Amino acid sequence: MELIDKKQDIQGIRYLMAGTFNLITEDWQQKKVSELEKKSKKVNSESSIKIKGSNILKINTLIIFFLFIFNGILNAQQAPTDANIFGHVTCCGGHLPLSTITIEGTTIGTVTDNTGHYKLVNLPEGTFTLKVQAIGYKSKTQEVTTKAGTTLEINFDIEEDAVSLEQVVVSSNRNEVSRKDATTIVNTITPKLFETTNSVCLAQGLSFQPGLRVETNCQNCGFQQVRINGLDGPYTQILIDSRAIFSALSGVYGIEQIPANMIERVEVVRGGGSALFGSNAIAGTVNIITKEPNYNSFQIASDLSVIDKNSMEKTVNLNTSIISDDNKAGITMFGSMRNRDYYDANGDGFSEIGILKNSTFGFRSFFKPTNYSKIIVEYHNLNEFRRGGNKFDLQPHETDITEQLKHTINAGGLTYNLLSKNYKSKLSLYTSAQQTQRQSYYGAQQDANAYGHTDDLAFVAGSQYDYNFTKFLFAPSTLTTGLEYQLNNLHDQMPGYNRDLKQDVNIIGYYLQNEWKTGKLNFLIGARADKHNLIENVIISPRANLLYKITDNFSTRLTYSKGFRAPQAFDEDLHIMAVAGEVMIIQLADNLKTETSSTYGGSFDFYFDVLGLQTNLLIEGFYTTLKDVFVLEEIGTDTQGNLLFERRNGSGAEVYGLNAELRTVFSKYLQLQMGFTSQKSKYSKPEQWSDDESIAPTKYLLRTPNNYGYFTLNFNPIKSSNVSLSGVYTGKMYVPHFAGYIENDRMEESPDFMELNFKVAQNFKIGTTIQLQINGGVQNILNSYQTDFDKGTFRDAGYIYGPTRPRTFFVGIKIGTNL
Repeated sequence: MELIDKKQDIQGIRYLMAGTFNLITEDWQQKKVSELEKKSKKVNSESSIKIKGSNILKINTLIIFFLFIFNGILNAQQAPTDANIFGHVTCCGGHLPLSTITIEGTTIGTVTDNTGHYKLVNLPEGTFTLKVQAIGYKSKTQEVTTKAGTTLEINFDIEEDAVSLEQVVVSSNRNEVSRKDATTIVNTITPKLFETTNSVCLAQGLSFQPGLRVETNCQNCGFQQVRINGLDGPYTQILIDSRAIFSALSGVYGIEQIPANMIERVEVVRGGGSALFGSNAIAGTVNIITKEPNYNSFQIASDLSVIDKNSMEKTVNLNTSIISDDNKAGITMFGSMRNRDYYDANGDGFSEIGILKNSTFGFRSFFKPTNYSKIIVEYHNLNEFRRGGNKFDLQPHETDITEQLKHTINAGGLTYNLLSKNYKSKLSLYTSAQQTQRQSYYGAQQDANAYGHTDDLAFVAGSQYDYNFTKFLFAPSTLTTGLEYQLNNLHDQMPGYNRDLKQDVNIIGYYLQNEWKTGKLNFLIGARADKHNLIENVIISPRANLLYKITDNFSTRLTYSKGFRAPQAFDEDLHIMAVAGEVMIIQLADNLKTETSSTYGGSFDFYFDVLGLQTNLLIEGFYTTLKDVFVLEEIGTDTQGNLLFERRNGSGAEVYGLNAELRTVFSKYLQLQMGFTSQKSKYSKPEQWSDDESIAPTKYLLRTPNNYGYFTLNFNPIKSSNVSLSGVYTGKMYVPHFAGYIENDRMEESPDFMELNFKVAQNFKIGTTIQLQINGGVQNILNSYQTDFDKGTFRDAGYIYGPTRPRTFFVGIKIGTNL
């Protein structure tokens, strides 16, 4: 009977995978037919977008339908067994609430209550591995055998893991694995780091990682980007729950739009990641894992900030989670509102930090139909208004300079996970989409033609299959394979400039990798093949990673990976800036080639505990070569007199250096984390950056310091109090400065900056489960901030560098459970 069930499972999986492939193929065929219809019938752009949106909606609906039918056929409801487990979790003699108890290879799990106790009821019969996990503690497992009508008591006593030795990550190989056992280095940003540094959005928290630096690139619109190992923002792929729905348009302002309270953690992988995640993962990947419900909770928080005694910023956050009694279903909801005034640093009437009004609402939910399956549904909506320039009481076209944007973003996803009953395999089917609508004004000198509208749709659908071999060739291994379809349709219009830009990107990718695990040695080899509709040939991106554990606490890694960036008609830097009172527009060269990278890395990872001093020291060397680098050159003006810049292929570039990270827990009262990067970034041949022929070209990648780093220091004098000191160091760098306010273009060397932050928080108990927190502090205590901004109408809005804000005072209040 069991053999028949397995055959039925396999047959059902085949049918579902075939159905998914047919849906994707049908959508591709429909788009081809639609393109022919547009040519013959001249269908307008709005109807085209509706047709494509309709196809996506049909695919999502059909996939949801198949998932539920498939789940019903494959998994019948099980009768109660009255096989139960109960117990408690302790550490150092005290009980641990909110510890997660799971049965490996199934979706069965629960969380310990406020007294550290748990229970699991009506379990399937058999021999299983029971596992306990908790943030800041080492995991522990125990084998159990359950029988109908029998209740077992299983207690756990676990050890502290203050340096996050065994934190689970997914960005290393698209599977859950502890950081210590991952063949690539995965750094994480936790809610605690966002909390202690008072980071209200993703952009503010990203600076507290080795090799990462966040910078602002426009005084008007506040466009920010994250650089990994010195490379520009477009070289980094940003994922939401491992899905590539963060399009080029979203990348312009996206890292500041995502509020910290929707983030469970952020996983950062440095180096080429195209072998797993496809295009744009040249410098690395930033994977935003959204909050998933684990236990019943709620939290409301409000903060007030004063920027340099002149401008105010207010934020309000809401989080709540509800879990069913049997832990079969749950939902977490989040909401955020942020309101910031503009800030004028030099009194010229023009903003250096623009107005921002942002509101976000979303949820993530799960349902476990059986002990071996799980459905996850997620959605969020974001509305944002931002404006920079001058004369904020007037309409944009009545001002000297204004960049104004209104974003409406809707994003969501559906994931279905199915585990085999022999714990060896897992099938994941997923689909995610994000739609962005943007109303914009990028103009100068009372230009009434500078209004625009952009529609953007990003869609991902795919399947992933994992199989654990007891022995494959020479050792136990995990095989991962998947098929993924990505679509991005963009329509950007500026009628006043007769600009009508359409971009349709379709990518079909297939990836395959195998990771051998011998205990001492983990070795992974894999590759991904992508067929991009704008590129004639299939793009192959290989990877190879090796982890060797010299001892249990001392390991070394060697990595190689390849990445690529495809030519696009719209990219992160295709936003329009006001320079010298004129409009600058970026376009692509006709013969622009795919940009590729090769990254080589090696690292030592050392964990040690001396006299109770837990420490993790990581030293990583990296070397990245870029081929056919994208560079910008001025090519003249268009018919409206706007400055035209063209993105072309340069000769190549190389980036190399060292990342170092130290985590030390002096005691349960004092913890230190710090990181530092030293690197060099150069083009193979000098590249022209100015149209002034008297100015020499440069070999340096601009806006990239050779040295930068961070630190965080947390002190808990008593359990209910926390004092935090943090800082970000930015070294000297070369910054282009274009004529307008100044007479001629020139290259500037910026000073270095040390941005220090301080925060203190005190919790008060209200009843047995609810707490109240009052906090306050100062960001950028030393007011380490740029002092040579351009002034007036003809300023270079792109001449901005260093910390993103001046000295800022803040106070906050928070109420909720488990603060």
